[in-house]
Amino acid sequence: MGVTKEDVETTLTSALKPTHLEVVDTSGGCGASFEVEIVSEQFEGKRLLERHRLVNTALTEQMKEIHALSIKKALTPAQWKPEDKAQE
Repeated sequence: MGVTKEDVETTLTSALKPTHLEVVDTSGGCGASFEVEIVSEQFEGKRLLERHRLVNTALTEQMKEIHALSIKKALTPAQWKPEDKAQE
């Protein structure tokens, strides 16, 4: 069996301790493609590329089976709050 949404969530939660995490399996259930939206204090002071590298590094083992990973958002908690208010 391929990687599950829960595998990705568990790994990212353990590695990056996000305050918000949304993982969507876009592969139709085979675990080959995921979209991720993540908010973590570990992104503070890091550029977008560095944030994406942190996510990819955390998922090193899963990436052996994942064909596509789309990181839709990789934000700090301070960046996330203004978006939350805009959605209300």
